[in-house]
Amino acid sequence: MFMIRNKFLALLGASLLITITSCSDGYEPKPVEFVSLDFVFSPTDSLGTNAVKFLSNIYAGLQNGHNRVGGDYLDAASDDAVSINISDPDVYKLQVGQYTAISRTSNMDWGVYYQGIRKVNILLDNIDVVPFMQTYVNAKGESHPLNVSMKAEARFLRACFYFELVKRYGGVPLMGDDIHVLGDDMELPRNTFEDCIRYIVDELDAIKDDLRTNPMPDFDQYSHAATREVCMAMKARVLLYAASPLFNERPIEPGNELIGYASYDRNRWKEAAKAAKEFIDEYGPEGKAVYGLNNDFRDVFLNFYNVTANPEVIFYRPGSENTSIENNNGPLGFSGNSLGKGRTLPTQNLVDAFPMKDGMFADQGSKYVKNQEDPYLNCDPRLDYTVLHHGSLWLRNKLDTSKGGANNPSGVAEYTRTSYYMCKFMGKFETEQDYSNKLHLWIMYRYAEILLNYAEAENESLDTPSSDVYDAIIALRKRAGIEAGENNYGLKEVGEMTQDQMRELIHNERRIELAFEEHRYWDIRRWRSAENIFRNPLKGLEIKTTGGKTSFININVLQTTFDVNRYFYPIPYSEVVKNDNMIQNPNW
Repeated sequence: MFMIRNKFLALLGASLLITITSCSDGYEPKPVEFVSLDFVFSPTDSLGTNAVKFLSNIYAGLQNGHNRVGGDYLDAASDDAVSINISDPDVYKLQVGQYTAISRTSNMDWGVYYQGIRKVNILLDNIDVVPFMQTYVNAKGESHPLNVSMKAEARFLRACFYFELVKRYGGVPLMGDDIHVLGDDMELPRNTFEDCIRYIVDELDAIKDDLRTNPMPDFDQYSHAATREVCMAMKARVLLYAASPLFNERPIEPGNELIGYASYDRNRWKEAAKAAKEFIDEYGPEGKAVYGLNNDFRDVFLNFYNVTANPEVIFYRPGSENTSIENNNGPLGFSGNSLGKGRTLPTQNLVDAFPMKDGMFADQGSKYVKNQEDPYLNCDPRLDYTVLHHGSLWLRNKLDTSKGGANNPSGVAEYTRTSYYMCKFMGKFETEQDYSNKLHLWIMYRYAEILLNYAEAENESLDTPSSDVYDAIIALRKRAGIEAGENNYGLKEVGEMTQDQMRELIHNERRIELAFEEHRYWDIRRWRSAENIFRNPLKGLEIKTTGGKTSFININVLQTTFDVNRYFYPIPYSEVVKNDNMIQNPNW
């Protein structure tokens, strides 16, 4: 019979199932459905075994992004890709707007994030009873019991959960440190968007010095944990989003402070630029040189052994060594260990966003002309690191994605409608015979994004782009393998580009540098450009080879529209019905 003490966690329901596999305080070493607080946070457990497991359970609320939206990448709900799945998967419903306040889809996650917030509050309220013998060194070099770090990490996770909610819904109810129980008045109103942003930023500022900092002596054990650096990186991202047109300059319902600021303030861009620059100055190549760009773009996603080997990764979600990404997304036409389902199909729209390898577009002054027989020749090297196309070398074969070709078979329900496959995050399998296990982690923050965040915010805060804006973009292009040439890696000289021209370039640079990393879906929302982007069809290619000559014909793959109300998700119907103070988002 299981021994269950008082203070039940039943209110957390099935979300808080904890499997206890070690014996402590006389409990049986068996799974339990509900456990008590004074079992998890035991005053006699100097190792804090179950408290550490509890924190790990909270970390699990930060999802691994690989094929996470019903088996698809979130980017397949943007203009960068479509899913091969013909059965209206969740990512398609997000892409075309097939959801309501009642019929919801993956990625909405209202309840999941509030469950995470409640778990954080439970940990904060109980962790100090655990007499931790283990200590750690914080960002100031001070030694403290482990519970100090655990509380800071939990507050970081709570800030993450709130930011995920704000991205989706605008202002949401802020719970503070309260742990509500049955019978409490839960008809809480939504806080304003500004309240939420201020709360998240203040939390990050408050906890950053209580966290570890890299390089850390116990990297193998705590490399997955929140650090001072990721606090700073997240602050820069939060402020960038908050300064963006959807919330700051052109809200969909002016004056509605639940979904944006009361009025435009250009200074918000300055604050975002300042936050990103502080990270660059302190931890970048000119500072402590802890972080920087990996010399090899592909190794960013393949080499995770330590921060020295891969200085670009700031924060990630753990994964395992397997071939899941390759098998889910690799090209059709292979079998056995090389079997691929081709799940994620990049669009021609994305492929066209890559410039030539001199950093310019073929029709805008590049010295390279598009080759009609091989349109991928002399393109930005990041194209081949991101997308597999007709003629790509893969598993010792040149891919044939022509209609009916070996890697785009006819007569099957699911085929590559665009003629492309995703290869980002995959191992270097060009000359391998079969897929082999690779460590697949999910990177949430990397140094390249810090540079892009800084470039965007700094450009928007100025009338004319500064040399610092140029330098950030040049650093990314140089690492990518873009030629320096006479045109400054494809950029005009400092002072020759307008703010509008630089904005367009930065937006495109984010698209190609961060493809499939769950940025494009949110970027086109915060820029409030989705309604214009989706006026144009998503495109692919129909490739035909006749008489030894190959033709590449643009085709429309998906035509949809983007209604303005879709910039925010609808508050769940169940929340609005049971809470008279819960105001629904506009036009839902």
